[in-house]
Amino acid sequence: MSARVTILGCGSAMPTFQNSPSSQIVELCDKSFLIDCGEGTQLAIRKLGLHTSRLYTVFISHLHGDHCFGLIGLISTLAMMGRTQPLHIYAHGDLEKLLRPLLDYHCEGMSYELVFHHINPRKQEVIFEDRTITVETIPLKHSVPTCGFLFTERHRNQLPRKRYAYCSDTMFYPKIVQQIYAVDTLYHESTYTEENNFRCSKTMHSTAKQAATIAQQANAKQLIIGHFSAREENHKAFLKEAKQVFSNTILAKEKTSFDI
Repeated sequence: MSARVTILGCGSAMPTFQNSPSSQIVELCDKSFLIDCGEGTQLAIRKLGLHTSRLYTVFISHLHGDHCFGLIGLISTLAMMGRTQPLHIYAHGDLEKLLRPLLDYHCEGMSYELVFHHINPRKQEVIFEDRTITVETIPLKHSVPTCGFLFTERHRNQLPRKRYAYCSDTMFYPKIVQQIYAVDTLYHESTYTEENNFRCSKTMHSTAKQAATIAQQANAKQLIIGHFSAREENHKAFLKEAKQVFSNTILAKEKTSFDI
Protein backbone atom coordinates (compact mmCIF):
# COMPACT_ATOMS: atom_id res chain seq x y z
CA MET A 1 0.00 0.00 0.00
CA SER A 2 1.32 3.42 -0.96
CA ALA A 3 2.00 6.06 1.67
CA ARG A 4 2.63 9.39 0.03
CA VAL A 5 1.71 13.05 -0.08
CA THR A 6 1.08 14.94 -3.31
CA ILE A 7 1.57 18.69 -3.18
CA LEU A 8 -1.17 20.54 -5.07
CA GLY A 9 -0.29 23.99 -3.77
CA CYS A 10 2.56 25.22 -1.57
CA GLY A 11 2.23 28.99 -1.77
CA SER A 12 0.79 31.32 0.83
CA ALA A 13 -1.92 33.99 0.78
CA MET A 14 -1.13 35.52 -2.61
CA PRO A 15 -1.05 33.16 -5.62
CA THR A 16 1.96 33.56 -7.91
CA PHE A 17 2.97 32.18 -11.29
CA GLN A 18 5.18 29.78 -9.36
CA ASN A 19 2.89 28.66 -6.54
CA SER A 20 -0.80 28.16 -5.81
CA PRO A 21 -2.26 28.40 -2.29
CA SER A 22 -2.16 25.49 0.13
CA SER A 23 -3.50 22.06 -0.74
CA GLN A 24 -2.26 18.49 -0.69
CA ILE A 25 -3.51 14.93 -0.94
CA VAL A 26 -2.38 12.30 1.55
CA GLU A 27 -2.64 8.67 0.47
CA LEU A 28 -2.60 6.04 3.20
CA CYS A 29 -4.08 2.54 3.33
CA ASP A 30 -5.66 2.89 -0.13
CA LYS A 31 -7.52 6.03 0.94
CA SER A 32 -7.09 9.62 -0.22
CA PHE A 33 -7.46 12.60 2.10
CA LEU A 34 -7.45 16.24 0.99
CA ILE A 35 -5.80 18.69 3.38
CA ASP A 36 -6.79 22.30 2.74
CA CYS A 37 -8.28 23.51 -0.50
CA GLY A 38 -6.89 26.82 -1.74
CA GLU A 39 -7.58 28.30 -5.15
CA GLY A 40 -6.45 26.02 -7.97
CA THR A 41 -6.91 22.78 -6.07
CA GLN A 42 -9.36 21.13 -8.44
CA LEU A 43 -7.33 22.21 -11.47
CA ALA A 44 -4.22 20.60 -9.99
CA ILE A 45 -6.18 17.43 -9.23
CA ARG A 46 -7.35 17.20 -12.84
CA LYS A 47 -3.94 17.96 -14.33
CA LEU A 48 -2.43 15.14 -12.26
CA GLY A 49 -5.19 12.72 -13.21
CA LEU A 50 -5.96 11.95 -9.57
CA HIS A 51 -9.07 9.87 -8.93
CA THR A 52 -11.62 11.88 -6.98
CA SER A 53 -13.66 8.71 -6.50
CA ARG A 54 -11.16 7.75 -3.78
CA LEU A 55 -11.48 11.14 -2.11
CA TYR A 56 -14.06 11.01 0.62
CA THR A 57 -12.61 13.19 3.38
CA VAL A 58 -11.43 16.81 3.45
CA PHE A 59 -9.59 18.44 6.36
CA ILE A 60 -9.44 22.24 6.56
CA SER A 61 -6.83 23.62 8.95
CA HIS A 62 -8.33 27.11 9.28
CA LEU A 63 -10.53 29.60 7.51
CA HIS A 64 -8.04 31.92 5.84
CA GLY A 65 -8.92 32.09 2.17
CA ASP A 66 -5.72 30.55 0.86
CA HIS A 67 -6.71 27.33 2.64
CA CYS A 68 -10.39 27.08 1.70
CA PHE A 69 -11.36 29.33 -1.25
CA GLY A 70 -11.12 26.39 -3.67
CA LEU A 71 -13.61 24.24 -1.79
CA ILE A 72 -16.90 25.49 -3.23
CA GLY A 73 -15.64 24.99 -6.79
CA LEU A 74 -14.46 21.48 -6.03
CA ILE A 75 -17.79 20.59 -4.42
CA SER A 76 -19.67 21.86 -7.48
CA THR A 77 -17.42 20.04 -9.95
CA LEU A 78 -17.78 16.74 -8.10
CA ALA A 79 -21.56 17.07 -8.46
CA MET A 80 -21.26 17.79 -12.19
CA MET A 81 -19.14 14.64 -12.50
CA GLY A 82 -22.00 12.60 -11.04
CA ARG A 83 -20.49 11.79 -7.68
CA THR A 84 -22.82 9.78 -5.44
CA GLN A 85 -20.73 8.90 -2.37
CA PRO A 86 -20.85 11.35 0.57
CA LEU A 87 -18.02 13.86 1.04
CA HIS A 88 -16.99 14.46 4.65
CA ILE A 89 -15.52 17.85 5.57
CA TYR A 90 -13.75 18.37 8.89
CA ALA A 91 -13.34 22.04 9.77
CA HIS A 92 -14.15 24.84 12.17
CA GLY A 93 -17.94 25.15 12.44
CA ASP A 94 -17.92 28.58 10.79
CA LEU A 95 -16.97 27.01 7.46
CA GLU A 96 -20.40 25.45 7.06
CA LYS A 97 -22.01 28.82 7.89
CA LEU A 98 -19.89 30.51 5.22
CA LEU A 99 -20.53 27.88 2.56
CA ARG A 100 -24.23 27.27 3.13
CA PRO A 101 -25.54 30.30 1.14
CA LEU A 102 -23.26 29.38 -1.79
CA LEU A 103 -24.32 25.74 -1.64
CA ASP A 104 -27.99 26.70 -1.56
CA TYR A 105 -27.53 29.00 -4.56
CA HIS A 106 -25.09 27.06 -6.76
CA CYS A 107 -25.38 23.43 -5.67
CA GLU A 108 -29.06 22.82 -5.05
CA GLY A 109 -30.08 19.22 -5.72
CA MET A 110 -26.54 17.81 -5.68
CA SER A 111 -26.07 14.16 -6.51
CA TYR A 112 -24.22 13.45 -3.27
CA GLU A 113 -24.35 14.38 0.40
CA LEU A 114 -22.02 16.83 2.11
CA VAL A 115 -21.34 15.90 5.72
CA PHE A 116 -19.79 18.63 7.87
CA HIS A 117 -17.91 17.66 11.00
CA HIS A 118 -17.26 20.65 13.27
CA ILE A 119 -13.90 20.54 15.01
CA ASN A 120 -12.29 22.61 17.74
CA PRO A 121 -8.88 23.68 16.39
CA ARG A 122 -7.71 24.59 19.88
CA LYS A 123 -8.20 21.07 21.23
CA GLN A 124 -6.03 18.02 20.60
CA GLU A 125 -8.36 15.14 19.85
CA VAL A 126 -9.01 12.27 17.46
CA ILE A 127 -11.49 13.51 14.86
CA PHE A 128 -11.45 10.60 12.42
CA GLU A 129 -10.81 6.90 12.77
CA ASP A 130 -11.57 3.68 11.01
CA ARG A 131 -10.01 0.25 11.18
CA THR A 132 -6.82 1.41 9.42
CA ILE A 133 -6.20 5.10 10.22
CA THR A 134 -6.66 7.69 12.93
CA VAL A 135 -6.47 11.45 12.41
CA GLU A 136 -6.06 13.84 15.31
CA THR A 137 -5.86 17.60 15.50
CA ILE A 138 -2.62 19.42 16.32
CA PRO A 139 -3.47 22.80 17.90
CA LEU A 140 -1.28 25.47 16.32
CA LYS A 141 -0.56 29.12 17.04
CA HIS A 142 -1.87 31.46 14.35
CA SER A 143 -3.96 34.62 14.00
CA VAL A 144 -7.22 32.62 13.78
CA PRO A 145 -8.14 29.23 15.30
CA THR A 146 -5.91 26.76 13.45
CA CYS A 147 -4.92 23.14 13.74
CA GLY A 148 -2.69 20.73 11.93
CA PHE A 149 -3.44 17.06 11.44
CA LEU A 150 -1.61 13.92 12.53
CA PHE A 151 -2.28 10.79 10.46
CA THR A 152 -1.41 7.46 12.04
CA GLU A 153 -1.81 3.98 10.57
CA ARG A 154 -3.45 1.64 13.05
CA HIS A 155 -2.17 -1.62 11.55
CA ARG A 156 0.54 -2.37 9.03
CA ASN A 157 1.04 -6.15 8.91
CA GLN A 158 3.70 -6.08 11.61
CA LEU A 159 5.59 -3.30 9.78
CA PRO A 160 6.22 0.04 11.51
CA ARG A 161 3.13 2.23 11.35
CA LYS A 162 3.38 5.31 9.16
CA ARG A 163 2.80 8.71 10.79
CA TYR A 164 2.41 11.98 8.93
CA ALA A 165 2.00 15.43 10.47
CA TYR A 166 0.74 18.54 8.68
CA CYS A 167 1.46 21.82 10.49
CA SER A 168 0.31 24.95 8.67
CA ASP A 169 -0.28 27.78 9.40
CA THR A 170 1.62 28.49 12.60
CA MET A 171 4.33 30.57 14.15
CA PHE A 172 7.22 28.81 15.88
CA TYR A 173 5.43 26.66 18.45
CA PRO A 174 7.57 24.05 20.25
CA LYS A 175 4.53 22.87 22.22
CA ILE A 176 3.62 20.59 19.28
CA VAL A 177 6.87 18.62 19.51
CA GLN A 178 5.63 16.06 22.01
CA GLN A 179 2.53 15.22 19.97
CA ILE A 180 4.39 14.76 16.67
CA TYR A 181 7.51 13.15 18.13
CA ALA A 182 9.19 10.62 15.81
CA VAL A 183 6.83 11.16 12.87
CA ASP A 184 7.94 9.71 9.57
CA THR A 185 7.26 12.93 7.69
CA LEU A 186 6.52 16.42 8.93
CA TYR A 187 5.09 19.06 6.62
CA HIS A 188 5.70 22.42 8.29
CA GLU A 189 5.04 25.85 6.94
CA SER A 190 8.06 28.06 6.22
CA THR A 191 6.54 31.27 4.98
CA TYR A 192 9.76 33.25 5.31
CA THR A 193 13.52 32.90 5.50
CA GLU A 194 15.33 34.36 8.50
CA GLU A 195 15.88 37.55 6.51
CA ASN A 196 12.16 38.25 7.01
CA ASN A 197 11.92 36.86 10.53
CA PHE A 198 10.67 40.26 11.74
CA ARG A 199 7.40 39.59 9.88
CA CYS A 200 6.66 36.41 11.81
CA SER A 201 5.40 38.00 15.01
CA LYS A 202 2.87 40.13 13.11
CA THR A 203 1.66 37.49 10.65
CA MET A 204 2.13 34.53 13.03
CA HIS A 205 4.05 32.45 10.53
CA SER A 206 7.39 30.56 10.66
CA THR A 207 10.76 30.70 8.96
CA ALA A 208 12.50 27.77 7.31
CA LYS A 209 14.98 27.67 10.18
CA GLN A 210 12.16 27.49 12.72
CA ALA A 211 10.43 24.69 10.80
CA ALA A 212 13.70 22.75 10.75
CA THR A 213 14.14 23.32 14.48
CA ILE A 214 10.72 21.77 15.14
CA ALA A 215 11.66 18.77 12.97
CA GLN A 216 14.95 18.38 14.82
CA GLN A 217 13.35 18.62 18.26
CA ALA A 218 10.61 16.18 17.22
CA ASN A 219 13.14 13.66 15.90
CA ALA A 220 11.24 13.53 12.61
CA LYS A 221 12.63 11.31 9.89
CA GLN A 222 11.85 13.76 7.08
CA LEU A 223 10.76 17.40 6.78
CA ILE A 224 8.87 18.97 3.88
CA ILE A 225 8.71 22.76 3.94
CA GLY A 226 6.11 24.84 2.09
CA HIS A 227 3.66 27.76 2.29
CA PHE A 228 6.21 30.09 0.72
CA SER A 229 5.63 33.83 0.80
CA ALA A 230 5.23 35.64 -2.51
CA ARG A 231 7.83 38.06 -1.15
CA GLU A 232 10.52 35.39 -1.42
CA GLU A 233 11.17 34.19 -4.95
CA ASN A 234 14.35 32.21 -4.27
CA HIS A 235 13.05 28.93 -2.90
CA LYS A 236 16.54 27.47 -2.74
CA ALA A 237 17.21 29.90 0.10
CA PHE A 238 14.46 28.19 2.15
CA LEU A 239 16.05 24.80 1.58
CA LYS A 240 19.59 25.97 2.37
CA GLU A 241 18.46 27.60 5.59
CA ALA A 242 16.48 24.57 6.78
CA LYS A 243 19.21 22.05 5.92
CA GLN A 244 21.67 23.87 8.16
CA VAL A 245 19.49 22.75 11.08
CA PHE A 246 17.82 19.57 9.77
CA SER A 247 19.63 17.84 6.91
CA ASN A 248 16.76 15.64 5.67
CA THR A 249 14.66 18.55 4.47
CA ILE A 250 12.74 18.53 1.19
CA LEU A 251 11.41 21.57 -0.63
CA ALA A 252 7.71 21.24 -1.45
CA LYS A 253 7.11 21.33 -5.18
CA GLU A 254 3.69 21.51 -6.73
CA LYS A 255 2.32 18.52 -8.63
CA THR A 256 5.02 16.37 -7.02
CA SER A 257 4.56 13.34 -4.75
CA PHE A 258 6.77 12.37 -1.83
CA ASP A 259 6.88 9.10 0.07
CA ILE A 260 5.82 9.43 3.69
